[in-house]
Amino acid sequence: MFWTRVWPYLTGFLLVGAAGTIGWRLWRTERLLRGRDRRWRQEDAVAAGRRTLAEVDVMTGTEFEELVAGLCRRDGCTEVRRVGGAGDNGADVLGRLPDGRTMVVQCKRYAPNRAVPNRELRDLLGARVHFHADVAVFVTTSRFTGPSERFAVEHGILAVHRDLLGLWNSGASLLSLAGVNGRGQGDARHRTRWKQAYGG
Repeated sequence: MFWTRVWPYLTGFLLVGAAGTIGWRLWRTERLLRGRDRRWRQEDAVAAGRRTLAEVDVMTGTEFEELVAGLCRRDGCTEVRRVGGAGDNGADVLGRLPDGRTMVVQCKRYAPNRAVPNRELRDLLGARVHFHADVAVFVTTSRFTGPSERFAVEHGILAVHRDLLGLWNSGASLLSLAGVNGRGQGDARHRTRWKQAYGG
């Protein structure tokens, strides 16, 4: 008498438990697969977008701006758009960082032996004010002068010189470069090799 009343509930409980276990395992497997897929897509995006610095050197200014915009998108930035050109008010790329802060980016595809002067960073500072941006980023294929690098640090500008551009292009995230902002552009031996390679 007792089992005839209990066994339907017991069977139902076991069936619900088994269904819950199967559902949980399927959910967990799907999350693992999505995570792997996301990593593979990111690796593919890095591989597809990667250019050698020699290839970057022969790009037009517009192509360089598109490359920088693409790297921003790859790193999870949103609302990214290229705005460079006549009347750009000192901005080449606008968008939002993954954490929601707005950014303004100035891109300068200079010869490697040329250094970015202070006035270029002052223009970017004005663009940050004009666009009400939270973050200003200056990306160049060359290097910064000592005063311009110090100016960038003092005013919270992320100064991405040629070496950092190479890291960014190879898969480092834009936000990770902020941790080494203003830490110099190599020691004396590195600068000597730079001059030997590029002149100036």
